[in-house]
Amino acid sequence: MQATALVNEAYLRLIEIDHVRWQNRAHFFAMAATLMRRILVDAARSRGYQKRGGGATMVSLDEALVVSNEPGEDLVALDDALNALAAVDERKGRVVEMRFFGGLSLDETAEALQVSRDTVKRDWKMAKLWLLRELRGERDDT
Repeated sequence: MQATALVNEAYLRLIEIDHVRWQNRAHFFAMAATLMRRILVDAARSRGYQKRGGGATMVSLDEALVVSNEPGEDLVALDDALNALAAVDERKGRVVEMRFFGGLSLDETAEALQVSRDTVKRDWKMAKLWLLRELRGERDDT
């Protein structure tokens, strides 16, 4: 999915939402990040990729969203790992969603979550490490 198609689809879904009372710009971007995540994961799953295949490709949690021409099983694996992270620590899951899928800055993410910039920075660092271990299958079951 091309970036313009992703933004267009997210926009179309955002304008259909009637019951949301937008609090501020950060709230809007947080919602857009959630929608973009759903759109990308739905596109990957609709192409018939299996969840968490044994040969899943490693996903780089870069500072910006990278949209490839062919969403793959790595995106589905990331979504599964992100859901597992959110079950353990919801705020860290939201930080990853906003930073990775929405491209929000540390300050924008902090504003949306109503926490300090330093908290977001720590959450982002810890979440990336946690997700990397999860995607590699290095769970600590102790």
